[in-house]
Amino acid sequence: MTYDVAVRLVRTLLQRFFRRIEVSGLDHVPAEGGGLVVSWHPNGIIDPALILGQFPRQIVFGARHGLLKVPVFGQILRAIGTVPIYRAQDKGGGTDEERRARNRVSLDALATKIATGSFSALFPEGVSHDDSHLQELKVGAARLFYRAGQLGDENAIPPVIIPVGLHYDEKDVFHSNVLVSFHRPLELPPELALLPADAPDEEFRARCTALTEAIEGALIATCHPTEDWEQHHLMHRTRSLVRAERSLRAGQKPGAPDMLERTLGFERVWKGYYASRERAPEQTAALMERIAEYDADLVTLGLQDHQLDATPRKASPWWGLRLATQVVGLYVLLPPLLVVGLIVNGPPYFFLKWFAQRIAKKRKDLASIKFLSGLVVYPSVWLGVGALAWLGWINVSGSFPAAVAASPLAAAALTLLLAALGGVSALRYTEQTRSTLRAIRVRFTRARYRESIQRLRSERAALHDAIEAMAEGLELPGRVGADGRVEPGPEA
Repeated sequence: MTYDVAVRLVRTLLQRFFRRIEVSGLDHVPAEGGGLVVSWHPNGIIDPALILGQFPRQIVFGARHGLLKVPVFGQILRAIGTVPIYRAQDKGGGTDEERRARNRVSLDALATKIATGSFSALFPEGVSHDDSHLQELKVGAARLFYRAGQLGDENAIPPVIIPVGLHYDEKDVFHSNVLVSFHRPLELPPELALLPADAPDEEFRARCTALTEAIEGALIATCHPTEDWEQHHLMHRTRSLVRAERSLRAGQKPGAPDMLERTLGFERVWKGYYASRERAPEQTAALMERIAEYDADLVTLGLQDHQLDATPRKASPWWGLRLATQVVGLYVLLPPLLVVGLIVNGPPYFFLKWFAQRIAKKRKDLASIKFLSGLVVYPSVWLGVGALAWLGWINVSGSFPAAVAASPLAAAALTLLLAALGGVSALRYTEQTRSTLRAIRVRFTRARYRESIQRLRSERAALHDAIEAMAEGLELPGRVGADGRVEPGPEA
């Protein structure tokens, strides 16, 4: 397996795992020279897989040496040139000094690749986690950066550090959305410049500590951490209500935001919140309490911000006919066509869900376990069904040779194809039926709670005005379009 084949394989698997993968900032990656790609680590093995699949140049990973022994996964790691890392804190394998020596050798191997023009991806937190904020950063990334500079040729292009934002809408949910955002390389001040090889150890350690603090600041600006997930949710609610009210006042219906717009909108709220909390803490806290109450009311009604503006249609024969046609198509005509996909893929789907929840120590491990286990379980099930079709066709053709013209190989291949494609079709069908049920429920909910909806419209408008007033004078990322969407652009 070559590097290109491994990357294509990972990219294909990720495209099946996620509904949509968005990428921004590819122009920030330099065409020449090497460096580090650094990111926070909220989603286990999915994080490095996304960076590997979307980074425009060849990238090298350092991984704990035991991971290279894992079947299939280890082969992929070796194919992309992963450097085995022997950590000094790992148990076994000789004395403390011997383990530290192996650690220095493995880090030098990775640093040499960077010095010769490659990129390496690191997660400075050192551990994947479920928190909405960064863990304490380790100095390993800084050590590697400076060591690469020491091992490089004096005429070589100095290495750079590129922060990456990984933004998931639902990180542990299959077929969710994700944004991979590459940011500008860090502009290091003179006091953080590369060190010569003969620099004293004390200076080297001090420089690594200072660079780690700079990397932490860059990652904070990249991933927009919050104190907890409740605050994170309320910031997204703020983003959503402001967008809905802007669009209403502009007389526009821009549709659902993509991940890039969601992230830009969240960043505007995030920056505005912390700036407002500094200059008006009591007023900011009171505003967040109002937003929390508004959010609770919306959740109770099962509505989203933009759904408050849709006027319930009057019951009419045409509307009833359209609804009846949609219901018959979704719930009567289509299900028989998806029986193969549901029967074959349903059991492994629920097994993987149960299996991941059973063995995952943390929420962040769910997606990784589903992803890695699915690489084995789904193809095994499809091949097994194909083999059963082969055997069944042989038995049927032996009993009724005149009625069976096709070959058992064709029967097995067709069954395997239907099993694989049927699973994807069944998943999309399930999403469509849920969407239809939600739309019906929302329609009747609006008709029943018209007064509550009108009250929430008024509260959303008041919250929008209060938020805009508090954000006055602040420099926020992106720009607001004529239809209310947040678009990439200069801060405004």
